[in-house]
Amino acid sequence: MILQRVFALILLALCAALAVMAWPYQAAFSYEPVGPRAYPLLMLGLMALGLLYLAFRPTPIVHKDDEPELDRETLNKIALCVGLLLVFAATFEPLGFILSGVLIGVPMARLYGGRWLPSVMIIGLMTIALYWLFDRVMDVPLPLGLLDVLEN
Repeated sequence: MILQRVFALILLALCAALAVMAWPYQAAFSYEPVGPRAYPLLMLGLMALGLLYLAFRPTPIVHKDDEPELDRETLNKIALCVGLLLVFAATFEPLGFILSGVLIGVPMARLYGGRWLPSVMIIGLMTIALYWLFDRVMDVPLPLGLLDVLEN
């Protein structure tokens, strides 16, 4: 239990250091209503609240028998998820949000037991809906990439 608390406190200190680094950030232009520093500060604040709970909770985290073990298969899935997220980051601008989202979302769904047709349909609809939500409703421009010809 002491290692869990120490780990939480180390991560809490890291959150505080990142918040100090993010606080003075000012962009030369702002395309969002709240500015570019609000999102990282909000995420760091929420993470800090969770870490405070982990550091000072009254009882230790106890693993139940029905929880999956951290075996080789689970670690492989985690590594594949991280790899897919890195591919998403690399293809986000060249391919655009919709294509890179489908390119990453379908293998992610298949990794966790999704069937081909529902995975392709749901991920495709979800990326289009998320693009519309960000671009049209929240005025946060996302890249279209190869689908740029469809605009206008």
